[in-house]
Amino acid sequence: MNRSQRILFAGPASSLVLLSLVACQETAEVGEQLAGSSLEAEASIPVDLPSLRGAVRADHLIEPGETRFLELFQLTFGGENAEAYWSFAGDRLVLQRRSPEDGIDCDRIFVFDENGLHQISSGDGVTTCSYFLPDDESVLYASTFAQMDGCPAPPDRSEGYVWNLHPEYEIYVQELATGRARNLAPSPGYDAEATVSPTGDLIVFTSTRSGDPELWTCNLEGGDLKRITNLPGYDGGAFFSHDGQRLIWRSTAFTPGAEQEEQRAFAALLARGLVRPSAMELVTSNVDGSNRQTLTALGGANWAPYFSPDDSHVLFSTNHHVEAQSRNFDLFLVPSEGGPHGTDQLERVTTYEGFDSFPMFHPSGEWLAFSSNRGGAKEGDTNLFVARWRNDA
Repeated sequence: MNRSQRILFAGPASSLVLLSLVACQETAEVGEQLAGSSLEAEASIPVDLPSLRGAVRADHLIEPGETRFLELFQLTFGGENAEAYWSFAGDRLVLQRRSPEDGIDCDRIFVFDENGLHQISSGDGVTTCSYFLPDDESVLYASTFAQMDGCPAPPDRSEGYVWNLHPEYEIYVQELATGRARNLAPSPGYDAEATVSPTGDLIVFTSTRSGDPELWTCNLEGGDLKRITNLPGYDGGAFFSHDGQRLIWRSTAFTPGAEQEEQRAFAALLARGLVRPSAMELVTSNVDGSNRQTLTALGGANWAPYFSPDDSHVLFSTNHHVEAQSRNFDLFLVPSEGGPHGTDQLERVTTYEGFDSFPMFHPSGEWLAFSSNRGGAKEGDTNLFVARWRNDA
């Protein structure tokens, strides 16, 4: 399926989440700081911007060279806010939020709409990777609440940067009106990172139910389970193309000539419930797993891919262009066909010297939601932004 300036690989248990806008007055005060005055900010909001209460115009945060951004709006103003994905109607976002200053020590799920930000997960355990179902009346997300009350211990980083694949994670579908939740496709081991096809018929998610972290699909009720990937290594963070025919995801990239040694090291970490995400490339396939192709050959960590509105390109986050293990992630576009593509096939979209990731296009194709360190009041803040997208840049 996911940090105070940690290496923000959006691991399966990503700790990035949305900051609470506690009250309208507080939002206005922040707007005055960032955009001159709250009245000025409100006057500058275009009528076709999805109704997200608290959005403040932030064109001053568009960096030189970011020509794809015609306008920029900031939605949150502190904390760790991430993996914000549009509803099918395009009028809401669902996301995860962590804010220890507000007593939220590990990720919880929130919805951002015309009434602002409100929590929908219970607060027990840890959550990750939320997504609307086609009716927009339910959302799915992964949670450990059935087996733990509090936050899990962080992974041991003495051996470098690793993620936890908590076996307690299960995927739940929760009704927004009632709060009732059901387990989508229960199994022992890690189940998370679920997203829904734009055509409204399939869910893709990552699971260790076969031993390795692989992609699986199921219908909206959790039935008709199909395994999509079958190679050693981690496969996750998958999204569908807009026509529902293809998948794009991040996959462990083993070094040519050193595959056996690195796969043994991968298996040893996995036996301890850990994954090292520092070397990942983008992979695409048909929705049934056929015609698998490696899309990028860039080195570093390439992840958080999302198809462009016409499915001709993939927008993704990467640190391939900076020093190894860098926390500076930018958004790039790459053709969705062919590959593996190198640097000559890339278009750089963001140039901010910090963290930019989790891109998702609005159903209209006109807006892009993403998370960024830009505009942070303090080091480590990761806020949610919505940009008007320029197709002809």
